[in-house]
Amino acid sequence: MEKLIVLGTGHAAVTKCYNTCFAITNGTDHILVDAGGGNGILGVLEKAQIPYHKIHNAFVTHKHTDHLLGMVWIIRRIAMSILEEQYDGNFNIYCHPELIGNISAITAATLDKVITDFIGKRIILIPVADGQIKNLAGYDFTFFDIHSTKAKQFGFTVKLNNSKTLTCLGDEPYNPLCQKYVENSDWLLCEAFCLHRDREIYKPYEKHHSTVKDACELAQKLSIKNLVLWHTEDQTITHRKELYTAEGKEYYDGNLYVPDDLEELYL
Repeated sequence: MEKLIVLGTGHAAVTKCYNTCFAITNGTDHILVDAGGGNGILGVLEKAQIPYHKIHNAFVTHKHTDHLLGMVWIIRRIAMSILEEQYDGNFNIYCHPELIGNISAITAATLDKVITDFIGKRIILIPVADGQIKNLAGYDFTFFDIHSTKAKQFGFTVKLNNSKTLTCLGDEPYNPLCQKYVENSDWLLCEAFCLHRDREIYKPYEKHHSTVKDACELAQKLSIKNLVLWHTEDQTITHRKELYTAEGKEYYDGNLYVPDDLEELYL
């Protein structure tokens, strides 16, 4: 059975949890989606018991630090595993074309040549286009442009072995241009920067983010069966699950999940 391993649940500036990123796994291989903002990803993977030799595919949504910089550490660690002959096959990183330049530049600036020499050989940067389908670890992922008003960003929808669909919106509000990819999804992964009641404190709209109310009203409107809320503030983290769930259930009658770091959700 497939499951989603939550590696981080916070927005860019959190200190009480890790930045939002996750893995989809069937137990044989792990598909990594984003990697947070630093080498904290190494400790998170260790705690989640995800070995590097079982990561052969990754997707990076966009260039912001809290999604991209951790991937530099993944590249470094997998390259070291290749050098130590502890990694079989290639590591494929999927992203929109602009991100290939970003990843190439930042790895060239920060990693030794013995590491970067693997890029294009065993570590492959693969561009994806809006609406393009790519097979990752046996799953057909359909990638789509979320039409961000900030940095260019892609999300995806994927059909699981149980025929359910899982859709990732990235870390910005839903754009109606993405309706055909999102509507009627069995699982929707959605950012919710803060409680709606706290919007004057955290200013989500100024940062082009959503509140719990916004995300739940969207899920209700688009007939989403299971909604996962993350990419949140961390000041309420000790009671976040109960607070976000209580507000969300006022607007959404499906299955609502507000996970903590390292939780696992069976899909």
